[in-house]
Amino acid sequence: MRHRCAILDDYQNVALQMADWSPLIADLDLKVFNAPLGDEARVIEALRGFEIVCLMRERTPFTRNIFEQLDGLRLVITSGMRNASIDLAAAADRNVLVCGTESPGHATAELTWGLILELARKIGVENARLKAGALWQETIGLDLYGQTLGVIGLGRLGSRVATVGRAFGMPTLAWSEHLTAERCHEVGATLVTKDELLSRADFVTLHVQLSPRTRGLLGARELGLMRPTAFLINTSRGPIVDEEALLDALRGRRIAGAALDVYDVEPLPRDHPLRTLPNTVLTPHLGYVTRETYLSFYGQMVEDIRAFLDGRPLRVITPK
Repeated sequence: MRHRCAILDDYQNVALQMADWSPLIADLDLKVFNAPLGDEARVIEALRGFEIVCLMRERTPFTRNIFEQLDGLRLVITSGMRNASIDLAAAADRNVLVCGTESPGHATAELTWGLILELARKIGVENARLKAGALWQETIGLDLYGQTLGVIGLGRLGSRVATVGRAFGMPTLAWSEHLTAERCHEVGATLVTKDELLSRADFVTLHVQLSPRTRGLLGARELGLMRPTAFLINTSRGPIVDEEALLDALRGRRIAGAALDVYDVEPLPRDHPLRTLPNTVLTPHLGYVTRETYLSFYGQMVEDIRAFLDGRPLRVITPK
């Protein structure tokens, strides 16, 4: 018996190159979607008749309504072992198995430092100017050495960022709700309160998961604690920062700038005001988008499908 499998949101058209799909050829009819499907109605219409759907992170939310409308759906696989845009309770109610993949994670920490370096040294700005015909530099950079790094969230990604900060010679402060001084000591950071971190750090970088507890973690009050010379970097999730408060702070130059890889609405609308502000560095959710990460994601999707077809599912994600 053959099964229909959809691979969604393969924007770079690389899914079939990033894994060996041959173990599934005898059992699957594969269809790759290279562009967003659109709203719920379009997702439902496009995916009718598919038994297996592979998701790339949160690019296409899978809501209760989608699960209820796709009668033949049996397996959903997401890259990573956590995907807040999948209604896991609805999947369980509909008898749909949800599986994940490992997520190396270091790519997002590396991108964080790319964004920090762009804020400090304006590499992209000067590259664009030089290619447009400029002869000499226009910007004046900032040393990272001696600047204070503030890391909110010292888990797998935040600890990598903190470790690199030490290599740059940056005193590092850290805070999260249940963070301990012992954990900070392991990576050479100092545990402080959230308010102290915001008021002292020259670069504030976010590495917490989006949850009801962290949604709006940085609002107008918190951004108001930051120095006018300080920068905010967000490679976690957009709604962790109150977007209107951030826009207000950037427009009023109450902070020096922000580097953002994530947004409340993705893709970032073409008419969004963030696109027009001179003190922002913006990237289109590049955190995990590396060859090595994709090899892991798509390779393990193949493993998950094969295991499901063989009756031995791997990396199952269940509602909490």
